Amino acid sequence: MAEKTTEMQVGVVIRRTPGVTRWAAWSWRAVAVLPGAGPADWHEMRREACAGGEAVEFHAATCRVEMHRAETEAYRVAISDTPPSCWVILRPSEDPADPHDVTVFGVTVSPFEAQDYADSGEEIVERVPMPAAMLAWVADFVGSHHVDEPFVKRQRDKKRIDLTEDGKGDSRIRQVADVYRAPRKPERLH
Repeated sequence: MAEKTTEMQVGVVIRRTPGVTRWAAWSWRAVAVLPGAGPADWHEMRREACAGGEAVEFHAATCRVEMHRAETEAYRVAISDTPPSCWVILRPSEDPADPHDVTVFGVTVSPFEAQDYADSGEEIVERVPMPAAMLAWVADFVGSHHVDEPFVKRQRDKKRIDLTEDGKGDSRIRQVADVYRAPRKPERLH
């Protein structure tokens, strides 16, 4: 029997380019993932000239990507995209002394999980192409675990709910008048 979960170490490549506004000195983007990568901490990989200065690519971090057999529908969506994609979740750096404006929070192959992070507004979610080795890994896992669930139309209840009058009080207590009436002023005794 196949395992319920599987995981892979994935390196994240971040590209730093000069900012286009005076409020942001740098622009940071996730551009690639490296399946099976070893540990890294902002290792410079490549430097090239670009408009407005210099672009630098870093192997910023290595994250663990996990897949669970209950989420195969989401993984099917990811590998059927054109191109097949995975998502890198970045967070703004909270340390003012940090020379990098972002930290790598994680990598996911589930577009549904990526959408949850994007909806929070706290994280930056970058879509990157899924490398062939990672695509084969995800496709193999989906092929081993995915089970199509048949659509079952919900049936209405046949019970009549309009026959009882809820909120009329306790049926054991006799009421001679409307329970929703406005209270009357008591008559004055002479």
